[in-house]
Amino acid sequence: MTETEAEIKARKERERDELYALDISGVEWHCAPGTEEHEERVEIAYLPGGAVAMRSSLDHGTVLRYTEAEWTAFVLGARDGEFDLEPSERNGGLAAQ
Repeated sequence: MTETEAEIKARKERERDELYALDISGVEWHCAPGTEEHEERVEIAYLPGGAVAMRSSLDHGTVLRYTEAEWTAFVLGARDGEFDLEPSERNGGLAAQ
């Protein structure tokens, strides 16, 4: 039996609500190796059920949370180049002309 669009939407809303209801005050935040404390960087925390929380090292108050399925899709997409930036002057890809 496959889920209807309404059932999928309701399930995703329930998962999101449960995820944001979690108390994450005691989680351990991780960042890329080699980054300094004062540098802006992305930090992640692993949550129950394979979920992940993400924040900026400069803004601890804004925390995004992703279900295991969302995080897996993001990581696989990033590995596949789905989010690669086009080379530009802003991201160090092209010299000023």
